[in-house]
Amino acid sequence: MKKESIIFDLIKKEEHRQRSGLELIASENFVSPPVMEAAGSVLTNKYAEGLPSKRYYGGCEIVDEVETIAIERVKQLFGAAWANVQPHSGAQANAAVMLGILNAGDKILGFDLSHGGHLTHGSSVNFSGKLYQPSFYGVEKETGVIDYDKVAQTAQKERPKLLICGASAYARDWDYKRLREIADSVGALLLADISHPAGLITKGLLNNPMPHCHIVTTTTHKTLRGPRGGLILLGKDFENPFGQTDLKGNLKTMSQVLDGAVFPGTQGGPLEHIIAAKAVAFGEALQPEYEVYVKQVQKNAKLLADLFVQKGYQVISNGTDNHLMLIDLRSKNLTGKIAENTLIKADITINKNMVPFDDKSPFVTSGMRIGTPAITTRGLKENDMIKIVELIDKALMNHENETVIKEVKKEVNNWVSNYPLFEGFEA
Repeated sequence: MKKESIIFDLIKKEEHRQRSGLELIASENFVSPPVMEAAGSVLTNKYAEGLPSKRYYGGCEIVDEVETIAIERVKQLFGAAWANVQPHSGAQANAAVMLGILNAGDKILGFDLSHGGHLTHGSSVNFSGKLYQPSFYGVEKETGVIDYDKVAQTAQKERPKLLICGASAYARDWDYKRLREIADSVGALLLADISHPAGLITKGLLNNPMPHCHIVTTTTHKTLRGPRGGLILLGKDFENPFGQTDLKGNLKTMSQVLDGAVFPGTQGGPLEHIIAAKAVAFGEALQPEYEVYVKQVQKNAKLLADLFVQKGYQVISNGTDNHLMLIDLRSKNLTGKIAENTLIKADITINKNMVPFDDKSPFVTSGMRIGTPAITTRGLKENDMIKIVELIDKALMNHENETVIKEVKKEVNNWVSNYPLFEGFEA
């Protein structure tokens, strides 16, 4: 069979794009060659519906070992009692949790998408907002941070069955202990979606949700630096409070409920090649080098946010605790759309983003979101953050000047093209 040329030519072009530019999208990262090798392995050929040692297909002895290793490694990484490594994405992990513990029409309380939350936390355009009754909490206009007393007030008013914390564009740490108190006060379960800061949490750089949250979900491809995928975790297993029983009439534990919600509830056969890549990434994250990496991610982000503030940009909450920052561009008379399109021309990739109390549509937005996981993977450190801010500011302040934008692009290309996509491996 002749090798396809069109797609592989496009893959080469995408590799060139990644190598020659600055990747500042907070939800993106670069995986190591071993992770990529596992993701492209022959395990993609294997169907393995079910769980290790409980499959609906034959020939699963080897993938059982692979998946078991992934489970044990991620439990060690997070200090979890139980894990399901099969969700194809963070959204699918959240869908499985909700299917497992909620009925259609049940109330959920989540972090407002326009304030930095996620689609799967109750957005009206998402299954979570269509199947369940959502209500929301947000940040304070003056500070850009969450007021937990107001979250408590909303919870008392709405009486949700599920309280959700976590975000896609919130730069501050979460008070999981306080949120558990709020959840307990209204009889709700507490779900922490740590898809963005998961890597920092594993090394104690941010608060740990495991002792406080009933259920934890995450992606594997952001600060965890693994393949694209999701996880569901329990700090400890417990009897489900909703009376769900197995075929023998025994009360199911929460792990049994969630296993069933993943398969057959929301997914078919697991992607064993991606699970293998997750296992490799978890192994990397258990090494001392990974702790050095995530600490640098946090250092880079804090400095980057400070430098933008010094340049007169309005950084929401005036800084960051984690790996990202949200910048309100109205102080510079710019929109997120203009910023994104301008910086793409300069081979600097960010994403336009809604900011709290935005007066523009999601297709335009007033802000941009910036993160440091990918550039840190390439080996960039504090001194490089100064250059990044200078280049971004130069391009944005001259967004109508194509000559200047081309100058910035040339400088970016010359600067970063010699960096490997993953520090420590050959380019």
